[in-house]
Amino acid sequence: MRDLRGKVVILDFWTYCCINCIHVLPDLKHLERKYAKELVVIGVHSPKFDEEHKTESIRQAIMRYEIEHPVVNDANKILSRNFFMQSWPTLVLIDPEGFYCGSVSGEGNRELLDRVIAEVVKYHKAKGTLDETPVRFRLEREKREPTALKYPGKILADESGNRLFISDSNHNRIVITTLDGQLLDIIGNGKFAAKDGSYSEASFDRPQGMELVGETLYVADTENHLLRKIDLKNKTVSTLAGTGKQARIRVFAGKLRETALNSPWAIEHVDGTLFIAMAGPHQIWSHDLKSDTIGVFSGTGREDIIDGPHAEAALAQPSGIISDGEFLYIADSEGSSIRKISVKRDGRVSTVIGTSHLPGARLFTFGDRDGFGNEAQLQHPLGVAYHNGILYVADSYNQKIKTIDLKTREVTTWLGTGKRGSKLEPAEFSEPEGVSIAGGKLYIADTNNHRICVADLKTGKVTKLDIDGLKPPKPDYPVATDPDADKAPIELKPQVVAPSSELAFRVKLNLPERFKLNKLYPVRFKITAEGKQPLIAAEHLGKRRKATSDLKGSSASFSLPLAKKAGKAVLQVIVTYSYCRDGVGGVCKFKTERWKIPIELSGDSQMKSISLTSNAD
Repeated sequence: MRDLRGKVVILDFWTYCCINCIHVLPDLKHLERKYAKELVVIGVHSPKFDEEHKTESIRQAIMRYEIEHPVVNDANKILSRNFFMQSWPTLVLIDPEGFYCGSVSGEGNRELLDRVIAEVVKYHKAKGTLDETPVRFRLEREKREPTALKYPGKILADESGNRLFISDSNHNRIVITTLDGQLLDIIGNGKFAAKDGSYSEASFDRPQGMELVGETLYVADTENHLLRKIDLKNKTVSTLAGTGKQARIRVFAGKLRETALNSPWAIEHVDGTLFIAMAGPHQIWSHDLKSDTIGVFSGTGREDIIDGPHAEAALAQPSGIISDGEFLYIADSEGSSIRKISVKRDGRVSTVIGTSHLPGARLFTFGDRDGFGNEAQLQHPLGVAYHNGILYVADSYNQKIKTIDLKTREVTTWLGTGKRGSKLEPAEFSEPEGVSIAGGKLYIADTNNHRICVADLKTGKVTKLDIDGLKPPKPDYPVATDPDADKAPIELKPQVVAPSSELAFRVKLNLPERFKLNKLYPVRFKITAEGKQPLIAAEHLGKRRKATSDLKGSSASFSLPLAKKAGKAVLQVIVTYSYCRDGVGGVCKFKTERWKIPIELSGDSQMKSISLTSNAD
């Protein structure tokens, strides 16, 4: 906190599974933009599920949700208890002198926070205790190379048309391929928007579930809070339902374009009716394709796992949906349950696998256990597919694909080791979300691995679907530049080095007093060369690599193999590192140093390595 003196601070207590926490992020981004010089937001990740305790899981969520502020992994809920956090999300406001101002829980508090922050800024500006120096954080996404797919959410296999529809969610587009991966089309220009029009004009905001009816593809445009309609023959996109604003109050029915929706996540078609898994209000909605209305089909809106008639049952963030023609099967993620819902208006909701039988803690009982009926456990399932009486479930937080025999209610792990990974044999996944079946194969959106996997239903053999020619769109956000990019490099006098098999460097990093290198962020280096030079082969230049560092001290070393044992070159050496206050906490900081060095190899030299010293901070 001492590093944040002078700033208005919001602590956002959240967990990445929570739909309400996701809804708060646009509000925080708005406030961060409006008060760029005065406000710092710190996310405090207070986990619910086992998988959410892990730093790598949170790192992936940060990038998936495009979060641009630091996040603390409060795995043991130390901060959560200290600030009396009772529910997700909870927002705590701290003033520039470090004093607690108050807190508010739930979503929909943008206007309230805006008013309070404005008053706090006004007061501390007049008092002289406001620091308006902009704070810049190095973002997780800056460390990642672009990928053809980016966090693909849902997938839809069309066997008769030999097509695969992929929600390339974080690229804000729909990708169409053949079932064997030949690229057919791309719908959407990659921008975060809600524009209708041709494929190249249209835009989405993290689309998820899709459903094909004839030659019309319906899309759950999740973060636009819209249902979109794609004419595959004429190659146009239009809006079917929603106002483009999130529903903030309970809505039960209304005209298609006049009714606000709340995070539609998945879609299924049965006999002329679209059924929508509406994750935000914890309900299933429906739309008769012959009508101009849309409304609640099942669920009271209470977040829980309660069976009963449609008007009395409760769901918990439904995120996947499939049908056998008579029933809907729902991946009810927050309750770690699979629900069964009659498509009849006078039908009921029951639980195939899950927690409805428990007297309490239904939303907090989960695990990774195969077995029959109530003895089986899942952890935040997000996708479900149906084939010959068997459900295939993307048991996302268990990193598995499981099967459920609908007659016996037996749950069996079919694919996945239970550990996050990307191997194909044995198959490993990273929070798989979407599943769909065609031609004896299960297509899997392996979300955090940015890939589509294909599993043979008979053999279980898993392969990766290669999509030739698919490239990422241009990023729809400002690409952050290195804060030291415009600084001139430190120019050294010519260095004469003895010939060797490699060129070695030793770097002394001048850290502030009581600071040490951050063990969670390895020192990295990159070397480039001016013009043609014979010393270092091209394949070793321009790549960011890890250095060997002395975490107890403040030094690092690295080397590159030499292609020649004689010659000259002018090299630029770039070293990036992170350092934190030793023993007393505080914000870890980043720094990049550059040196420009003329190099000559000579047998007359005794020097075996080049010594570099960083500037004092």
